[in-house]
Amino acid sequence: MEFMLNGQRVTIDDAHSDTSILYILRNDFQLNGPKYGCGVGECGACTIHIDGVAARSCSVPAHAVAGKQVTTLEGLAQGGQLHPVQQGFIDEQAAQCGYCTNGMIMTLVALFRRAPQATEQQIKDELAFNLCRCGTHLEILRAAQKAREIIAGGPQS
Repeated sequence: MEFMLNGQRVTIDDAHSDTSILYILRNDFQLNGPKYGCGVGECGACTIHIDGVAARSCSVPAHAVAGKQVTTLEGLAQGGQLHPVQQGFIDEQAAQCGYCTNGMIMTLVALFRRAPQATEQQIKDELAFNLCRCGTHLEILRAAQKAREIIAGGPQS
């Protein structure tokens, strides 16, 4: 089975086709961005993009990505430049333990792709189902606002 992974064509053995794509990404491709959290698609730690849409990889069987474009946290940077959401998280120190960071970043990237000028309420609504136990919600919101500014090309009023 073939699919595109972070811009590269990859193949996995058909025997793995019912295995969660999360396990394939972590075990076969050594990608550590998506995390195993709850295992039932509720926490968001495992979020990836499938054809540009955020998806919980723990509940997606590998065969569902055949012929599709899969992007992980590791595939967001382009030409050595971090994605604006990644840069926002760094600038605003929005990670504490880091476990939720993958899901938060991947969810925000998908949101800003659809709505580059998303409002604070849209950002909150989008992140509502991504769990963070460290309580860095304020920093995460500031990181999202910073990313929105970077995407827009300057500070927002």
